[in-house]
Amino acid sequence: MIVSFSNRYRYFVYGDGCDMRKGYDGLSGLVRNEFKHDPLCGDVFIFLSRTRNKIKLLHWQGDGFCIYSKRLEKGTFEIPKNNASQIAIEITPQQLQFILEGIVLSSVKKRVRYEHHFVDKKSVITSVSATV
Repeated sequence: MIVSFSNRYRYFVYGDGCDMRKGYDGLSGLVRNEFKHDPLCGDVFIFLSRTRNKIKLLHWQGDGFCIYSKRLEKGTFEIPKNNASQIAIEITPQQLQFILEGIVLSSVKKRVRYEHHFVDKKSVITSVSATV
């Protein structure tokens, strides 16, 4: 896969099937009217066909829209589970990668890892001196 996905963006999957003939204007209209989001915000919006064998990703890159599309010759893309009231489902970049590669999301388990959270020393010093 040539495309990589970053944690800098949020990723939203449109819960209903979408007409894959839609282009930049049609998909950005869905984002405005169905998602109630601004398509120019920089988030990535993901649309699947009703048959789930086609997928399109819409992303505003600051100076224009970019669409990534893929059609499967066999098989379908998995849609993450959602409740009926959700139009848009937020997913992680890793989940998007799994969807594109055909990995079943419910079978993926992440092992526990140590995470060190860095503290900005300047803010700690400022808050300590402010309390003294």
